[in-house]
Amino acid sequence: MLPRLKQLVDEIAPLHSKLILLIGSPGCGKTALLLEFAEQAHVSVMNLGLKLGARLARLPHKQRRLQAGHLLREIADEHASGDLLLVDNIELLFDASLAINPLDLLKRLAHARRVVAAWPGEHREGSTGARLIYAETSHPEHRDDSLAGVIPFFIQT
Repeated sequence: MLPRLKQLVDEIAPLHSKLILLIGSPGCGKTALLLEFAEQAHVSVMNLGLKLGARLARLPHKQRRLQAGHLLREIADEHASGDLLLVDNIELLFDASLAINPLDLLKRLAHARRVVAAWPGEHREGSTGARLIYAETSHPEHRDDSLAGVIPFFIQT
């Protein structure tokens, strides 16, 4: 799996949107693959929840919604190794109080650099095509997004 991911990361460099999502069921090895890739590439994996959460905690609740996207770009710029950013633990982006679109934020980061992120939700095929799902429909953090502009990397257990 690692050689295939390395090849894909190399191939996406010239694309406009350079976002690879590692997609698989919980416990399938997304984080382990990210860490193994990071070791081979001599970079580190950004724990988005930890980094962004620490910065958001310093802000008043009303400011968090307005600053989340800006803070994420700032953290990504600080953490990226050249044109590569590896991201894990993105669940904080789905917090309904932030009122942001997590996938759009990741796509915007991927215009400036190659981004490989572990997707905490699931993939479903539907009547409108492939979808990325996060949380159940009745949950306040529920997301249902198209795979458009994303390069999926499926991990089977």
